[in-house]
Amino acid sequence: MLRHNDLRILAVEDEANLLQLVTAYLEQEGFSVKGATNGREALQHFRDWRPHLLILDRMLPDISGEEVCRQIRRESDIPILMLTAKAGEDHLVEGLSLGADDYVTKPFSPKEVMARVRALLRRSRADRLPQAEEFRFDEDRLIIRVARQEVLKDGEPVSLTAAEFRLLVTLARRPGMAYTRGQLIDKAMGDDFDGYDRTIDTHIKNLRQKLEDQPRQPRYIVTVFGTGYKFGVEA
Repeated sequence: MLRHNDLRILAVEDEANLLQLVTAYLEQEGFSVKGATNGREALQHFRDWRPHLLILDRMLPDISGEEVCRQIRRESDIPILMLTAKAGEDHLVEGLSLGADDYVTKPFSPKEVMARVRALLRRSRADRLPQAEEFRFDEDRLIIRVARQEVLKDGEPVSLTAAEFRLLVTLARRPGMAYTRGQLIDKAMGDDFDGYDRTIDTHIKNLRQKLEDQPRQPRYIVTVFGTGYKFGVEA
């Protein structure tokens, strides 16, 4: 198992004092940390250094945090903790829709950031524990391999975030069973998840865009009105 000093965290923040503060707390916890003050530098460090987790400010002076998040999500499923000064629920849900796994609003306590970092890393490592499960649906058009964290649609790999993968596996384990948003948070996101029920809706919307032939008329991830969601295709 990786120790803290084996774990690399890339912190991206254009305010030098804030970046220094976050970096100091991370290093005090024993993490290996690299800092960046703009989007181009962040992408370069990500590709050269391959961090285990990214702390990403939404407002950057060159490339926006949103665009950095989009580009990294095309290449990796590492946990992304987004920092945002926009505290409205719609802004937070928008951040999750870009591929972030969690968010912290400014001003924030460094201790809160540390708690979110530890929770994301805990969930990320738990996702990588070997589980001898494979689910095949729709005459093998959709295949989910839990141990490999791999999803195939029509034989082609589908890139999912860690949160999307956990939600999909939770639903696919019990086709036809309706889950409330609260149950999905408990089962897929963990007790330490601190977010809105609407974040589940955002992850579900992203999953439909990636998996469904017709996202507006989903077959795999079906809305159960008045309850929540279920997996609609039997194995």
